[in-house]
Amino acid sequence: MVNLLLNWTIDPLVYGDYPPEMRRYHGSELPSFSTEETEWIKGSIDFIGINHYSAIYVKDCIYSSCNQAGNRTIQGFVETTGERDGVPTGEPTVMPAFFVVPRGMEEIVNYLKNRYHNKPMFVTENGYSPPEKEEAQVQDVLHDVKRIEFHKGYFASLAQAIRNGADVRGYFAWSLMDNFEWIRGYSTRFGLHYIDCQTLNRIPKLSAKWYKRFLTKSSPNNEGAGAWIRDGWSFDGRIDDKECKVGKINGNVGGR
Repeated sequence: MVNLLLNWTIDPLVYGDYPPEMRRYHGSELPSFSTEETEWIKGSIDFIGINHYSAIYVKDCIYSSCNQAGNRTIQGFVETTGERDGVPTGEPTVMPAFFVVPRGMEEIVNYLKNRYHNKPMFVTENGYSPPEKEEAQVQDVLHDVKRIEFHKGYFASLAQAIRNGADVRGYFAWSLMDNFEWIRGYSTRFGLHYIDCQTLNRIPKLSAKWYKRFLTKSSPNNEGAGAWIRDGWSFDGRIDDKECKVGKINGNVGGR
């Protein structure tokens, strides 16, 4: 499955050809690169960008029965699922296919490090949106403890990969603020800041306060996140409640 999600795109840009595993599956269906094209694209990227949210299971569809979607060459003859024997891979989020699985961050970074000779990497997206509630109150949205737990777990996993030698140059949390999430509109909230749709005011959630402290003051010597990754010391993520009081905010959170 990784061949189809990652290697199909990255292999030609690093090695000048499609993955050998895909060549075995698709044969002549895959186009061939000319010598000139191979030389043009081989080694043509400076870094690898990683959008990572979750980890799921895959089921073999060559020797096992699968649904029609999985039993196809274009899918690599695998079927994806978020659970095994009725047990999900992790805590649910607003996205049906996204579960909280922090160890997946270290695993995907290590995979890319090993396959592509530790080419520089940037985590370009990583974030959390809780399952939707019909009557979610603004104060509940602002007190986003689950988002803090998500980032703490994924940061720890990423830090382990870095300590093991992965050349990760940067990290981008998705996202700075709640935004229009495609067909889900405004009801799916990945942001560290809440947006009042009536006034467009940006109100920091508890996670925004935590993230600021993590980046700037979280080390014993106030060295910030870099020292945390380097030395592996712990940070409990506690924030003074007074930092997250935003006054009287009434109303429900919902899409429009």
